Amino acid sequence: MKKLLLLMILVVNAMAFTEIMKPFPSISRQRVQLSMSPLSFFGNSSSKTAKIPTSPADRDRKAIDAVKAAIASPTISSFPLLECEFPILNSQNKLGDGSLRSTKQAEEATLQFVAKICKEISPVSWMGPRIWLIVSSSASNSFAAIAKARVKNAQFHSLRDGLPSKVGKGDICFVVTPSSPSDYQAAKTLTKSDVGAVVILNGFAKDPKSVPPTATMAYFLKPLTYNSQVAGYLTRSYPSKWTVLDAATKEILGSFSDTEILVKGTNTPDLRESGRLVQSSVNRRAIEQRKNQLK
Repeated sequence: MKKLLLLMILVVNAMAFTEIMKPFPSISRQRVQLSMSPLSFFGNSSSKTAKIPTSPADRDRKAIDAVKAAIASPTISSFPLLECEFPILNSQNKLGDGSLRSTKQAEEATLQFVAKICKEISPVSWMGPRIWLIVSSSASNSFAAIAKARVKNAQFHSLRDGLPSKVGKGDICFVVTPSSPSDYQAAKTLTKSDVGAVVILNGFAKDPKSVPPTATMAYFLKPLTYNSQVAGYLTRSYPSKWTVLDAATKEILGSFSDTEILVKGTNTPDLRESGRLVQSSVNRRAIEQRKNQLK
């Protein structure tokens, strides 16, 4: 009797184990394979509720996560041309004042971000993927020299010398602040080779033909002004939608897909609807405030 009872217990346990293992059929038949391909470092960022960055470090974190997600799975897999665009300095006035001091601050902030994202994407250089730091043909000699010394885990190249000839399969190329048609053409040409991705970082002097609509906007952050004040933001963290947020309340005012917001034939967002949403939000809040004062 005891033997029969023991046999029944063993059968029940075996059946329970079989049920548990059903969601994992491969585990019972083969060993788990660990991949060390370059893409294993990138992950796949899930869509999250859009938020305004609380600090430069928070902004960098959002941008890096979005770029990694876009490298892993761009909008068009056969054309991994990505963009990352945001104000590199906190003070908006400094971005366009033309002073040498502001220029130096922007260059320093740019290199800090590039060094950070390169280290995250390729933490151990000999394991790959190989990283390229490519500067504009119009970059100053001082910026090029500092960039070459600062970002140590990247191959350096200036577009002043034409296209880099040794870019290989799976390499990740960061084209930093391109500012001429030839710079943008170089980025597009590199994308057509067998690279892992080409990332345009804070492109300057863009025209409608600079970046094609087949590119992927990995990260975008644009302050939206109303009455000479930053009243909202348009942001995009790939693969999430483009989102408009109120700067004061942090409320989401609207969200858009690429087809809804990009200017036709470009990779540039049309800011008009975003601006209207922010303006309406500010006016509505002002009206409510005035009503409360009159009570």
